Amino acid sequence: MSAVAGTPRRRSTVFTVLVKEVRENLRDRRTLVSAFVTGPLLGPLFFVMLIVVMVNQQLDKATQPLPVPVIGATYAPHVVEALEAGGIEPRPAVADPARAVRDQDADVVVRIAPDYPQAWSRGEPVQVEVFFDSSRRDAATAVARVTQLIDAYARQQGAMRLVARGMSPVLATPVVVARRDQATPQARAVLLLNILPYFFVLTILMGGMYLAIDLTAGERERQSLEPLFANPVPRWQILAGKLLAIAAFSLASLLLCLLVFALVGRLVPADKLGMEVDLGWHFAAFVLLLQVPMVALFAALQSLVAAFAKSFREAQTYLSLLMMVPIIPSVLLMALPVKPQAWMYLVPLLGQHLGILDLLRGGEIGAAHLGLCLAGTSLAAVAAVLVTAHLYRSEKLAISA
Repeated sequence: MSAVAGTPRRRSTVFTVLVKEVRENLRDRRTLVSAFVTGPLLGPLFFVMLIVVMVNQQLDKATQPLPVPVIGATYAPHVVEALEAGGIEPRPAVADPARAVRDQDADVVVRIAPDYPQAWSRGEPVQVEVFFDSSRRDAATAVARVTQLIDAYARQQGAMRLVARGMSPVLATPVVVARRDQATPQARAVLLLNILPYFFVLTILMGGMYLAIDLTAGERERQSLEPLFANPVPRWQILAGKLLAIAAFSLASLLLCLLVFALVGRLVPADKLGMEVDLGWHFAAFVLLLQVPMVALFAALQSLVAAFAKSFREAQTYLSLLMMVPIIPSVLLMALPVKPQAWMYLVPLLGQHLGILDLLRGGEIGAAHLGLCLAGTSLAAVAAVLVTAHLYRSEKLAISA
């Protein structure tokens, strides 16, 4: 503790505590894995690889030959030919199409009724059944592909029947819908990366979690906090050094996360979906600016929560619950999409989430929204630091029992 007490030529207490805590925790394997491997490295890699696999799987079902069991293929060979022309590979019929779909033996099954030829020859409407399970998201592309081919064939045959009767095919479509999609390729990327803001917040939390636990609950458990407080230095300087150490680990974790996303984000095949994903240095710089106040806020909150625990394990439980809070904005915006209002940028977490989505949509965030986001989170961070500082003045904090 002499390092904290200092000498006549001592450095500032805050800097001394900061260096001491950073040096000691750089030797802790658990802290290093949490701060620099689990969150910032494995998280982005897993996220991007998951998107790549999911997109490629859907693209394969949209472009590659698609095997589809067809029941009653002999009743309507022209329908089967239309499916084959669209890349569908007719497979042998299954005994129970509903069960085959439920058991995931097939994404989609087509059944043609035995009376199809008679109804067709009479010019009557005929029915082709398509069996699928709407709860299976992985089958949606296959279902859409089959139904679109059948609908296109139906429209073609309907037009030919009108022509055969001396009527114009346009009579069957008195109203034509012209779809004007105003979404840019960048804006469409939000559909793919809507959960991305949560990864950045989670990285900040993971980066400083074990350090925050060790510097408060851990020292209480080891009974080293009381001797530290016995040094003739203000408590706020000790707290400031600890908070800076936590923030340093969290910030380093975030920087590594942004670096990994900038590198592996290029692997996302967004162009194949008509999207444009830019997670490069411009994006990283703005995310870093948005999240700097969040680093300070979470450093104070983690220290505050850990201070209420009397053991490392108890603090780990409390902070694990705290990690569930950042996902709330992501869930709310996905379940209840609303038009962003200016006041929303003042709300910590929500403001960062909206700001990052703005970056993904258009590559920039308005100066007013940026200012509101930084101001709101900074005020919350100052309040959290003041509350934590008040707790640090309590003598009960140093008591481990």
